[in-house]
Amino acid sequence: MAEIIQKDGTWTFDGDALRLTPGRDKNVSLLRRELGELVVPLGALAGVSFEQGRKSGRLRLRLRDGADPLTQATGGRLGEPHDPYQLTVESDRYGVAEYFADEVRNSLLLDGVSPDPLTRYLLPGPPLPVSAAAGDGTVGFDGERVRLEWNWKTENAKANVGTRTIPLADVLGVDWQPAAGLENGHLRFHVRGAPATATAKYDPNAVELWGFKKDPLMALVAAAVQARLPHPAATGRGAPKDPPALGGAPAERDHDALLRRLRELGELHRDGVLTGEEFALAKQAVLKRM
Repeated sequence: MAEIIQKDGTWTFDGDALRLTPGRDKNVSLLRRELGELVVPLGALAGVSFEQGRKSGRLRLRLRDGADPLTQATGGRLGEPHDPYQLTVESDRYGVAEYFADEVRNSLLLDGVSPDPLTRYLLPGPPLPVSAAAGDGTVGFDGERVRLEWNWKTENAKANVGTRTIPLADVLGVDWQPAAGLENGHLRFHVRGAPATATAKYDPNAVELWGFKKDPLMALVAAAVQARLPHPAATGRGAPKDPPALGGAPAERDHDALLRRLRELGELHRDGVLTGEEFALAKQAVLKRM
């Protein structure tokens, strides 16, 4: 058995599976703490690597395509603080990390595990029921239906639709996108018969995310739904794609996006969502782009 214990978490390997337990350090993300301990079968792995740095290193697991509903729903967009398949390693444990990685690699070779994509999930996804509140709404999933409730920050056009209850049978796909730069993120459900909407701000089947602390928790809901949808290998497609961006010249679109972002930041500050310091920093970042 191989084991490495760090502030970031504990990884244990018994030859058949890896047990990934998040640490209790304050820097461990909310998503990893909520997700809890994961058991990853050896057959779900495509590889493992260890990267050294000056002050710390990082163990990384690479999962086979189609093995994990969380990875499928997020499209590999979970950042380092939230990715449960990465472990920060202190410099005095580099030797242990190298040994751990070698043990996993040797087992992959001995068992002849193929790195090819899978046709079924080998990880179950988050336990049910699951819910998260972030951005402009709260989303819950009980295994049979998705429920979306809006808060006081929701755009009126979407809030007027009211609480949404979507049977799982009507969900064609789900994806989670983090906020990045000037672009807000989303948790979007692709629903049978629903027209495509350009942005999550006006989409009654999507929650808009602004890049705050609890946004990654929405990925847990996405993963739970994804785990109960037909596997992508059965449909011949991966995560659903968002509708194409609206037309217009690139420079004009960029300028309009910057102005829109400034207005949104002002509204968030006025409504008390952003502190004065957060608003000043975000505003300065936008103005530098103009």
